[in-house]
Parts: sequence; C-alpha cells; structure tokens
Amino acid sequence: MAFVDLRIFTEPQQGASYEDLLRVAKATEDAGYDAFFRSDHYLKMGSATGLPGPTDAWITLAGLARETRRVRLGTLVTAATFRHPSVLAISVAQVDQMSGGRVELGLGSGWYDDEHTAYGLDLPPIKERFDRYAEQLAVVTGLWETPEGKTFSFDGEHYKLVDSPGLPKPAQRPRPPVIIGGGGKKRTPALAARYADEFNLPFVGPDAAAEQFGRVDDAAREIGRDPKEIIRSAALVVAVGRDDAEVAKRASVLGREVSELRENGLAGTPSEVVEKVGQWREKTGITRLYLQLLDLSDLDQIELIASEVAPQLD
Repeated sequence: MAFVDLRIFTEPQQGASYEDLLRVAKATEDAGYDAFFRSDHYLKMGSATGLPGPTDAWITLAGLARETRRVRLGTLVTAATFRHPSVLAISVAQVDQMSGGRVELGLGSGWYDDEHTAYGLDLPPIKERFDRYAEQLAVVTGLWETPEGKTFSFDGEHYKLVDSPGLPKPAQRPRPPVIIGGGGKKRTPALAARYADEFNLPFVGPDAAAEQFGRVDDAAREIGRDPKEIIRSAALVVAVGRDDAEVAKRASVLGREVSELRENGLAGTPSEVVEKVGQWREKTGITRLYLQLLDLSDLDQIELIASEVAPQLD
C-alpha cells in the first residue's frame, strides 16, 4: 500500500483538561505519530458533560509546543468567527516560533450555532460568514508572507488593515501549512485551490470524498496550480481492538454501535482497519488520516494503532 501517515485528532470540548491533552499529545509523540491535532470549540456536543469546560485551542497548543519535541500541532479547525484574523495570525505565528516550526492551521468558516449563542459570538448568515472566511484567509496568509521590513494592507468589506508590519513572523517560511476542508461545491474548492496546502474531509464516505477532491483539483487547474501540491486527507473516528470483544468495548464507551462504526469510521481489528484504509487510499488518493480519538483516557488504543496498523501503511 502507498504511504498514509496517521495523526491523532481530539475533541476536548467533550470534556478534557489541559493535563488530559498533554498526556495524549505525549503518547502520540512517543508512539511515532506524525501530529497531534485538536478541535477548536467552546461548547460540548450531544450528551457529554463537557467538564471541566472548554480549553482554548491556541493556548493549549502553545503549552504543548513547549512540552513536545517532534510531533506537529494544529487545529481541525479554527473557526473564523472566533478571532480577528490579525490576532489569529499573531497567535499562530507565536506558537509556531514556540514549537520550532511545527504548527499547522486548519481554518473554517464556523458553523456551531449553540456555542456562538452560549458565549455571545456572532455567527452571520452563511454568505456573509463565507465572505468573512475568505477575507480571513487572505489576511492571515498575507501577514505571514509579507517580507520583513515591508508592510501589508488589506481593504476588504469586513476587515481593513493599513501598513501592518506583519509581525511576528512564523518559524516556517513563508508560512505554516493551511488546511481547508468541507463539502461546499463552489466556494470551498476555490478557496482551497488558492490557499490550501491540505484539503481535509471529515466524517464522510470515500465516494463523497473522491467527488470533492475532484472539485478541488478542478479549481486548482483553473488558476494554474498543480493539484498535486494539495495534500488529500480525511478524518474518521476510531475504535480499533485486538479482537472483536475489544472493538465492542471501545464502541460501547463511545455510545456507538460496532456496525455503524465499521461503516462510517475505522473500527475493527488492525487487519480490518488496514484493509479499509487501503480502500480509502485507492478510491480517494488520500495520504493522511486524522484518527478521531474520543476517549482521551484510552492511551492503549494509541499504542495499538501505532504498533499494529501504522507499520502496514508504509
């Protein structure tokens, strides 16, 4: 099988402290994974308690930048509704410096109504939201890519910057990788073609993913960009066990049925999961998978996948 690298992806809004995330991040690094990622949400979803409460994504990653050595760090995804793009560019650039150049920015338009209502954040109608999102991508990347000693100005409908020094600069030059994702058929592929180093599809099937990757490729060609410059990735929930009993136990902890997880995620024994990743790779051309680990106490699963699944994906 062609190479597929594996990343651990967490959802701390469901209930996790910084110490919980540190423990998982260190286990991720020690087991040899490529990256540790987290969501950027301020409110729990579903029946989880969410205790002890949300942790800020970029404050978390700043801490992890100093307490890890190798593993890459990022968000799937930061909402454009949470932070002014200039503030976001400064925060991410600083975390990139703190990590020695290991940061990646996943940026999305924002979508979760309840968290915006709960914390008094504006969630504009979808068209305005996407307009703001497009401007955010232009501002963040523009600030990072402005040479030292030069200034950056931007005159958009929603954001206006005049003679910004574009500081601080990230450690990675010209900028950290930008990850864009989602299923929109027109504007999303166009923005990905222009700004994305990686295009991610979370929690969809391989057929739908292949169609969307195709749209991104077409949009890239339209502006004269080689589609191969854009990494293809997916995110899937995991419930991997040494045998059927262990798989069932992990599914039960998540409150999910094994049959549903086999269909919609990566569930089963290591050999079953390797086979499914191979099917994904064949149908979609992905070279990266984000493994959604919902039980952050389950460090054994991190080690199991690293030892029994990852070696077969090289």
